Amino acid sequence: MPATRRIFAGVSGSPGSVHALRQAAGLARHHNAVLIPLLAWVPPDSTRLPWPELRQLWHDDAWQRLWDTLDTAFGGLPAGITTQPVVLRGKPGQVLAGVARQDGDVLVIGAGRRGLLRRLARCRTARYCLANAHCPVLAIPPPSLAQQAGYGLRGWAFRHRRIPASQPA
Repeated sequence: MPATRRIFAGVSGSPGSVHALRQAAGLARHHNAVLIPLLAWVPPDSTRLPWPELRQLWHDDAWQRLWDTLDTAFGGLPAGITTQPVVLRGKPGQVLAGVARQDGDVLVIGAGRRGLLRRLARCRTARYCLANAHCPVLAIPPPSLAQQAGYGLRGWAFRHRRIPASQPA
C-alpha cells in the first residue's frame, strides 16, 4: 500500500461532517499528509443557467460554509497540518470520488445517522463514495452525543428532559 499523502475530508457543515473532519485531521497529522477539506455544492436549480452574479453568490456561500465548518472544528485552520481547503461545484459523492484518485489518497466522510429509515432516505453521499471511490474510504459514524440528540421520539425526549436546578449550598 502506498504511503498516505493526501487526506480528503468531505465537508457539509453538519455535525457528522465536523466529526469526520476532526478525524481526518488526526489521520493527516499521524501520516504527515496534506489535509484537504472539500465542500461540494450544487446550485438550487441546476436546470437553468442563472446569471453569473447569482452563481458567484452561491460559490461565495459555499466558501463561507467551509470556513464556518473549519472554525467549528478547529477555530480556524488546524495547527501543525498543511491544509488546502477546496470548494467545487457538483454532486458531493461524484466530486469526492472524482478528486481522490491518486496513489496515497484517502477519503474521509461522515457515515450519516444510524437507523433503517434514515439509511434509506439519506447517506447518499456516503454510499456513493463507498461504492465508487478509487482510494481507501474511511466512513466515520456520528459521535454518540449526536446519536442521542437525534430526531424522533428518543431525540425529542433527550432535548426535552428536565434538568434539575442546582441545590442551594
